[in-house]
Amino acid sequence: MKKILGISAFYHDSAAALIVNGEIIAAVQEERFTRDKHTADFPLNAIKYCLEEGGLELDELDAIVFYDKPLLKFERLLQTYYSFAPKGIISFLKAIPVWLNEKLFLKKLIYDGLKKVGSYDKKKVNLLFSEHHLSHAASAFYPSAYEKAAVLTIDGVGEWCTASIGLGENGQILMLKEMEFPHSAGLLYSAFTYYLGFTVNSGEYKLMGLAPYGNPNSKDTLRFKELIKDKLIDIKEDGSVWLDQSYFNYATGLRMTKDKKWEKLFGLKRREAEADLEQIHCDLAIAIQQVTEEIVIKMAEEAKRITKADYLCLAGGVALNCVANGKLLEKKIFKDIYIQPAAGDAGGALGAALAVNFMFFKEERNIDYSYDNMKGTYLGPDYSEKEIQSMNKKVKAVYNYCENFCDISESVASKLSEGNIVGWFQGRMEFGPRSLGNRSILGDARIPEMQKKLNIKIKYREGFRPFAPSVLAEKYTEYFDLDKTSPYMLLVSPVKESRRKKLPDNFHDLPLMEKLYIKRSDIQSITHLDFSARIQTVHKETNSRYWELINSFNTQTGFGLVVNTSFNVRGEPIVCSPYDAYRCFMSTDMDYLVVNDFVYYKKDQPDWENKKKWMVKFKMD
Repeated sequence: MKKILGISAFYHDSAAALIVNGEIIAAVQEERFTRDKHTADFPLNAIKYCLEEGGLELDELDAIVFYDKPLLKFERLLQTYYSFAPKGIISFLKAIPVWLNEKLFLKKLIYDGLKKVGSYDKKKVNLLFSEHHLSHAASAFYPSAYEKAAVLTIDGVGEWCTASIGLGENGQILMLKEMEFPHSAGLLYSAFTYYLGFTVNSGEYKLMGLAPYGNPNSKDTLRFKELIKDKLIDIKEDGSVWLDQSYFNYATGLRMTKDKKWEKLFGLKRREAEADLEQIHCDLAIAIQQVTEEIVIKMAEEAKRITKADYLCLAGGVALNCVANGKLLEKKIFKDIYIQPAAGDAGGALGAALAVNFMFFKEERNIDYSYDNMKGTYLGPDYSEKEIQSMNKKVKAVYNYCENFCDISESVASKLSEGNIVGWFQGRMEFGPRSLGNRSILGDARIPEMQKKLNIKIKYREGFRPFAPSVLAEKYTEYFDLDKTSPYMLLVSPVKESRRKKLPDNFHDLPLMEKLYIKRSDIQSITHLDFSARIQTVHKETNSRYWELINSFNTQTGFGLVVNTSFNVRGEPIVCSPYDAYRCFMSTDMDYLVVNDFVYYKKDQPDWENKKKWMVKFKMD
């Protein structure tokens, strides 16, 4: 029985994961504890939690695994600067002290970090390193329900690799083909994220959400796509890409693009953060989204060609592009696809541990053919009644305690149907970037104004941002053209034609925000402008409480779905503790909060109108 701790750190989305006898015991991002979104810090708190959940000390671990190989990464950094010299000398001089510390002496950083976790015998520590894209591949293949599958990983860059195709079979993964830096589909998408005024490594979601506001057939969109494929990138038949580095600055500079060259190319200045969005920005967004979809589909076709596998596993940051995932599913290149819910670098911690368990220690793999082995991705901390009561005393909260959960689900369903917004906090926290019903903010999808209210009054974010539906797994085909379940909110599919409203003939000519408020369907608040939705199917087997709530809502309203967004405000990580949830609840216009069996009504709380008292200033995302 092997006990393995996986770690990712020092780039972004630091995390830790614990595997015991091949079973995923715990996995969590460090940001949830420190409240610093996407933190790159050593995952001290995450490791402590994982060990506590497993009842283990550091000395009891058979291995501690880091998610990439720092010396290979250091080699790539040096060789890149050497290749581009004398360009980039300023950024090289700024970066070299950090590199020497974080890449060359990374073992020491890890050992020093472990000392803060607890005492241990350094001689007993079996410290191993997995390659970055192998960690991604392992995170997707080993938890999947497939004995054999093609494995496709796509992200910005690991050590050298930016995308890979492998074949997973039973306990082994064979890496077959790789694409290398500086050519990267992930970095291309991030370059457009930057150019459209969003933050790299977090704003890619915004770019994806902005794309449907673009007119797919406008002159600007068609021109942008032609320019991208003619000047910036050459897409090969196997999905590999070549990027013209004369337009990019990420290899040796401090920015993603050479702004003046892009401005001349597209006839469009780089949008400053928080500046007004115009139709031309939306058209650029849909252009790069469609190009990315083309790349992903070609890579998947190549994976099919060289592996002959029936199934596909996906990981890496680009695998979080749920629009591309939906298009890939529609193509039916494979019988089915599985996407790791923590597909980014946080999931690398899990993948590193799994890779060592099966490929180094050669442990036997146990496959759950009904579901995956991610336990619904509810792998983070939960909190006892005693801990919740302690929080109640600290903040002088006023609450109702209910022993019968049926009463809670029926009452909350009723409140949702009346237009109230509910903070929903239950059980173990989700691992990965999505809230899946344990740390969620909920609303009624039928209410046309719900999207605006959630964005402006709750999340304090841009009004164009879309919201996702959580739908009963038994009923998703009543609402969406989707032929498989989507438990991790990683697939975008169309809303059924029968639920749609006819758009006005001049729809694409309307101003950006006017488009948003045109009635599109009878589930308006989760229907995007292109009649799509990012779907979470809710299963009684993996989250009985969330299922019961939505089922109660279905009984009362005839609609088996609700709006689900992450329990946080803009720039804040998803809430972790009951105190995080109460503070967020009090700092917004949420009406109700439910923490396990405790129900809080906003207007019952002391000084409930003083939101500023509870607000925390988070960095812009």
